[in-house]
Amino acid sequence: MNRAERFFSVEQRAEALLRDKGILELPVDPFSIAESEGIIVEPKPDTAKGVSGMLLRDGDTFGIMYATDIQNEGFQRFSIAHELGHYFLEGHPEHVLDNGHHASHAGFSSSDHYELEADHFAASLLMPHRFFKVALGKYAPGLDAILEMADLCKTSLTATAIRYTELTDDAVAIIVSIGPIIDYGFLSGSMKSFLGSELMWPRKGTPVPQSTETARFNAEPDRVTQNERSDGETDLMDWLGGRESVMVTEEVIGLGEYGKTLTVLSSESLDQDDDEEGLVESWTPRFRR
Repeated sequence: MNRAERFFSVEQRAEALLRDKGILELPVDPFSIAESEGIIVEPKPDTAKGVSGMLLRDGDTFGIMYATDIQNEGFQRFSIAHELGHYFLEGHPEHVLDNGHHASHAGFSSSDHYELEADHFAASLLMPHRFFKVALGKYAPGLDAILEMADLCKTSLTATAIRYTELTDDAVAIIVSIGPIIDYGFLSGSMKSFLGSELMWPRKGTPVPQSTETARFNAEPDRVTQNERSDGETDLMDWLGGRESVMVTEEVIGLGEYGKTLTVLSSESLDQDDDEEGLVESWTPRFRR
């Protein structure tokens, strides 16, 4: 089973769990799911820095501890859902609990496939495909859509932004940066299709393009820690490559005590152009010689 197939299987497991628990609306409460399984959930104030949560087992009793050093409800809920992934996913308990406890670093920051699967389980559990897509249809592409969905799902901005790129039909990209350096980026399927082979992926460790709103914003650290917002226009080529200059909306928001910045690149015109081309194509007569 390749990576895409594994992640699809993980998403199906999360959706099956929601059906089994009779959960039919947002937000999904990971505390209640844990309680229904007899799993004890407690905060762990002294969690080592960088550890988002822990799954513990003592005989047949399971427990989850989540970090409180970052006061962010969405992050804490995601951390609990991540540990539920280790609990529910096939093969995970045997792998991660060989010594009775396991410390996680939730948030798509690990290259270990067990951790990535638990992250995808958490995203699929808290932001299930069907519910998320229906709610997302109410909003225009961009940062406001992410903010609204994060509020609805009670998830962090970064987790919501990543899920947004997975499920939106719009051409969007999200980039997380720290000062002058890109941390990671995700693109929607439509954005990847629009750029095609010319795509230049925003990789970890590469510089934030100069003369962008993000570069100017990140030059003032107080704006980042105070969760300020800013927006402007940017050339898509500067961020993602491409064959020609395309101006898109660049929206930026500081992520507070994380010290990171979320950038959202979007343009309704990219999707409209695709729709218009599809319409013309569908009405173009085809004659056989």
